[in-house]
Amino acid sequence: MTETRHTKVLIIGSGPAGYTAGVYAARAMLNPILVQGLQPGGQLTITTEVENWPGDTHVQGPDLMVRMEEHARAMGTEIVTDYITSLDLSVRPFVAMADSGTMFTADAVILATGAQAKWLGLPSEEQFKGFGVSACATCDGFFYRGKEVVVIGGGNTAVEEALFLTNFATKVTLIHRRDTLRAEKILQDRLFNHPKVALEWHQTVEEVLGSTPAGVTGVRLRDVRDGTEKVIPCDGFFVAIGHSPASELVKDQLELHSDGYVKVEAGSTRTSIPGVFAAGDLTDHIYRQAITSAGMGCMAALDAERWLAGIEEAFQ
Repeated sequence: MTETRHTKVLIIGSGPAGYTAGVYAARAMLNPILVQGLQPGGQLTITTEVENWPGDTHVQGPDLMVRMEEHARAMGTEIVTDYITSLDLSVRPFVAMADSGTMFTADAVILATGAQAKWLGLPSEEQFKGFGVSACATCDGFFYRGKEVVVIGGGNTAVEEALFLTNFATKVTLIHRRDTLRAEKILQDRLFNHPKVALEWHQTVEEVLGSTPAGVTGVRLRDVRDGTEKVIPCDGFFVAIGHSPASELVKDQLELHSDGYVKVEAGSTRTSIPGVFAAGDLTDHIYRQAITSAGMGCMAALDAERWLAGIEEAFQ
């Protein structure tokens, strides 16, 4: 028999946005339930060292997420190890079905499902994640001071990552499978004129080289025109081919941006459906930082609290 659970606030997702929303919703005495999803802790669980979290000069990403989870629990958030497979926002209360078979009904929903970096799909890439392979220059660039790194991609993200990495690395090589970039012209001009940047056109990455746990030592490239291969030595490999917001649950229900990110009202976390709020990387294609996600989680809980208070007043 399907178990049905009701809550005033259902939080879907367990990164910085989700756990912070849990802290604030619990403090508001809303007794929230948080469903962690397939990757409890979100993207920070695949980041080793974090040095830009206020209050911690150095912390391991997984450790930080454990602390956030413990904080949310201590405040009174019920955390469920499960993931939501469907969400119906056309009914009141909202209905979410979990993989375990549990049905959750909620007066308000906070979406904090995040976004995932797009990867190349190479076995060697997977092997070295956290050991020289990264998808976030602002997160990990600091660790490549005085070293050489490689970036793959051709859009704004790739060029911005490459330029950012020049603040630390002695050499940044940008790899692209074509001979022109999709990035904005002003970014291209900065890239082409930077003395630390080298470009490899018409190339794809076939393999990331190195050893675990020592880390990355280079990448093997293949020329898409003639199939010839070569190795570029490097200490770090940054994949910058874009991000995919985890908006599958709501793609046909909420208003989205063209790239799949959930639209929220300016200065708030309110979505196109009253009572549904979104926070973190699910809505943010610009900053994508743990601290901004946490801030939006706080906003979402406060927005939900005020919305629920307004509904209760309407029926008194």
